[in-house]
Amino acid sequence: MVLQTQQTLPTFWAQATHELAKRDLVMQRLITQFSDSAPQSRGNAFVTLARAIIGQQISVKAAASTWQKLSMALMEVTPAHLINTNTETLRSCGLSSRKISYLQDLSRHFLDEGYNEAIWQKMSDEALISHLVQIRGIGRWTAEMFLIFYMQRPDVLPVDDIGLQRAVSIHYNCEQPIEKSMLQSIAINWRPWRTVATWYLWRSLDPIPVDY
Repeated sequence: MVLQTQQTLPTFWAQATHELAKRDLVMQRLITQFSDSAPQSRGNAFVTLARAIIGQQISVKAAASTWQKLSMALMEVTPAHLINTNTETLRSCGLSSRKISYLQDLSRHFLDEGYNEAIWQKMSDEALISHLVQIRGIGRWTAEMFLIFYMQRPDVLPVDDIGLQRAVSIHYNCEQPIEKSMLQSIAINWRPWRTVATWYLWRSLDPIPVDY
């Protein structure tokens, strides 16, 4: 199993931003404001899933800090390095006991079973999500982050993401709380580029780009 690390920009990004800017004034403004950046795949399935697990239910800033500490402690975050690092060291990086357990299980999964990206590429979004959530510690949100950042699927809408909900509330609903059904309705206009719209809405909230 080879874990690639080269970052690549989604091939659909230019077309997606062009079409979204034409049909949605909020998107037009955000795309113009943040035209200097875009998400890039790390080309490393394990790292993307590990970062997404770390990012569960914490801020982008906190997740970035924890990942930096983990990277320094392990030198390189790989399944073998992680599984062979003692719990005290992992906890000192800011990881909870639950997340340590999840990361160890993920490491075992990659070491024991590996992965077959060719099969993943043939799966629909929903089929791949169903496949990934069988791994302990990976729920729908984490699987959606994997589809967005590693698989670079263009039309993922992580409707349970708190940041996305907050951004849609700010930009589309006068900062009033928003129901998931309303978010899904607004997002119809973004198809087939809901991944791209989601990323720009995230970007509007935080000076640190979301990056898994």
